Amino acid sequence: MTAPARNQKSRFARRITQSSEKNFGMFAKAYGKPGDLIHLELGKPLEDTPNHIKQAAIQALWDGKVHYSDLKGIPELRNAIATKLRTDNNLDFTADEIIVTNGLTQASFAAFMALLDEGDEAILLEPFYPQHIGKIELAGARVVTAPLDAGDGFSIRRELIEPKITDRTRMIVLINPCNPTGRVYRREELQAVADLAIEHDLIVVADEVYEQIVFDGAQHISIASLPGMRERTITMFAFTKAYAMDGWRLGWIAADASFIGPLMKITTNEVTHVNTFIQYGAVAALTGPAGELHRMVEGDRRRRDLVVQRLNQMPGVVCDLPQGTIYAFANISDTGLKSQDLASQLMEREGVVVEAGGFYGEAGDSHIRVCFGAESEARLSEAMNRMQRFLNSRP
Repeated sequence: MTAPARNQKSRFARRITQSSEKNFGMFAKAYGKPGDLIHLELGKPLEDTPNHIKQAAIQALWDGKVHYSDLKGIPELRNAIATKLRTDNNLDFTADEIIVTNGLTQASFAAFMALLDEGDEAILLEPFYPQHIGKIELAGARVVTAPLDAGDGFSIRRELIEPKITDRTRMIVLINPCNPTGRVYRREELQAVADLAIEHDLIVVADEVYEQIVFDGAQHISIASLPGMRERTITMFAFTKAYAMDGWRLGWIAADASFIGPLMKITTNEVTHVNTFIQYGAVAALTGPAGELHRMVEGDRRRRDLVVQRLNQMPGVVCDLPQGTIYAFANISDTGLKSQDLASQLMEREGVVVEAGGFYGEAGDSHIRVCFGAESEARLSEAMNRMQRFLNSRP
């Protein structure tokens, strides 16, 4: 007698079946597409990892640094991070209050899993970074968005966030400098978030992966450095962007000692610890010459200026200079096109891939995100030529 067929869907956990599919936006639509596509949708660095960083990892490999190591990360790296945080971020954390992670992706997953229960709510400022949504939902929590105003430069204002706070709210997620808008938040904007967190007893999870890519004298401020915020902030960083180490998958968490045990319960169950020998490359990144970092950021600034200047010459497009990150967030409302329509048509007709602003929430739908950090100036110029041709050809 044949056994009855099982309902296959019932074999998967609710955290899988009842959470959003991970969405890669225009990257998924462009992947594998034939032709000479210029990819300005994916936030990857143009540069190769600097040689002194690679050499340090190679040397560690030859030196036999190939075995299990400290579950929080090798002490040399955590000490270097602690020094960097004191010097650059006005944050006083000991090496024992730092966990080295597989990029900021694992850091954020650990934070959400350690702090969110089923039924909790996490507030994302909109336009948001969509890859945080799936992790929040996997933890069983619900995402609540607080739309910021494009007409106000996507500034943080208390009155836009406070109405979203309920008795289920557990945290506010902050991205500074902000992907996708390119904003570097002023101290008074961060203070508004801090005041809400303190008054409503909330945690702030701060994604600061772009902290070193800032322009024109903009100052990145870690919200954990504000009074009363050290003990209620989990701050996450990565080597990904500024050091051109995206494929290395290296980041870290800095948090008060009270958070470290719960966070490590997630990280050690997930991966035990980060690959040992590549951590020595990260030590070299933090302790080696700063010239390469400054050179790469200066290259980003030149590419930013090129792209923003060209965008502002196109019909129906207005683009402010981003203060940080590797993205221009251009307002295309006067083109009469929705962001997804413009992005799709631009890819199909001209082979230029940009991200639709609606990917980052309704507050971004009148915009497109253009990554100026991923291609050479020559390729960026060609992309802008194609985009201008596309917009000029419209009635």
